[in-house]
Amino acid sequence: MRLGLAVAALVPLLFPAIALGGEAADALADHLYAGTAAQGLAAATEGCSRNDAEACFARGIIQLVTAYEGLAQDLYRHGATVPGTAPAALLFGIEDGFDTAPANPNPEPLSYTGLRSLLGDFLADVDQARLSFERAGNGGDYVVSLEPMRVRLDLDGDGTAGEGENLGALLGGLWESDDIPAPDAPPPGNKTKTKRDQAATTRFTIGFDRADAIWFAGYMQITAAPVDLVLAHDFSGFFGAFLHRVFPKAGLPMENYSRGGTLLMDPESDTNIADFIAAIHTLDFPVTEPARLAGVLDRLREITRLSRRNWELILAETDDNRELVPSPRQTSLAPDMPVTQPVVDAWLATLETVDQVLAGELLVPHWRFRQGFDLKHYFETATETDLVMILTGSGALPYLKDGPIADAAAFSQANEVLGTNWLGYAFWFN
Repeated sequence: MRLGLAVAALVPLLFPAIALGGEAADALADHLYAGTAAQGLAAATEGCSRNDAEACFARGIIQLVTAYEGLAQDLYRHGATVPGTAPAALLFGIEDGFDTAPANPNPEPLSYTGLRSLLGDFLADVDQARLSFERAGNGGDYVVSLEPMRVRLDLDGDGTAGEGENLGALLGGLWESDDIPAPDAPPPGNKTKTKRDQAATTRFTIGFDRADAIWFAGYMQITAAPVDLVLAHDFSGFFGAFLHRVFPKAGLPMENYSRGGTLLMDPESDTNIADFIAAIHTLDFPVTEPARLAGVLDRLREITRLSRRNWELILAETDDNRELVPSPRQTSLAPDMPVTQPVVDAWLATLETVDQVLAGELLVPHWRFRQGFDLKHYFETATETDLVMILTGSGALPYLKDGPIADAAAFSQANEVLGTNWLGYAFWFN
């Protein structure tokens, strides 16, 4: 699989990248389409320093794009690929028989310390983007538009974003739909379209505004939280036992033992199974940075706060300009997922329930116990995270307590209104 994990990491956040109105914004769009986004950072930073919300938005987009480019390039440099085990294929949704050779034929060695540094750099970049987006959401009445499939990314770090390194090539026809309204249809409302908006000719164009800056800020927290969770722990045992399947030529301890003797089936299958068992066995991570683990809880709380703020701004809009997330009065670019007032109300009610879980007022259900799991207590006091033991029961004992549990009834409004589409709405709304 070419650029395996790099592409997988890029897709969820980059498909709604942005081009801004005005001359500076047109220059930024040109950089995005040429794969040279970083070259626009200085101008966007200078504008943002003058409290130009649109420039802060540009700065956030550049920081987002370069953060993911940096991650992709780091993964490429060390020869990352999707691990070629049957369970991993199921986990990643990939059929058996895919190419597990790294895209980089000459990867550099990778140490556990090096991987932590790589993740830490990415986290710092994402946090910088979040701060820019939050500033961009504090004011300003702007609409920006972009043809996302034209955005280019230098995934392999060779200094050039080639023909195959754009979202259109990476995603193919994933986002094409005859139901998506044409971008040249003039939207009603009071926001002004720019010359780039008027010239847009591709079918898939999105207009972005102040509300979407907050949407991006929320997604930066969604991205950062699991990275912070990992970095709060010592996962060196897992690194040594299994990650040669992700970095097969980066000098990890088990690199030369991906084939052995026959135990049950054949040399390759048996080592795949053995490595997957080893991965499960090493899912016991000591907490080495308690403050970072507690900070994950703060990030989760910020996600719900930003989502509420996002909806405050969305519901106050009076235009209808190819909205990323529409209000009930606006046109949805996803016709199969209408946004009605009951949908909005159900989502806001869900945020309230999630906040109660994060505050320890509602407990997470555990299949084995009548008591619930106090998520807040875990984040604030855990000294290790043994996933197997928590799931099987004994590792959950320190965090059990009496109290109301977040069962299906706690999410009844979302279940009733969103139905089987609840996961899609959750990814869309954050």
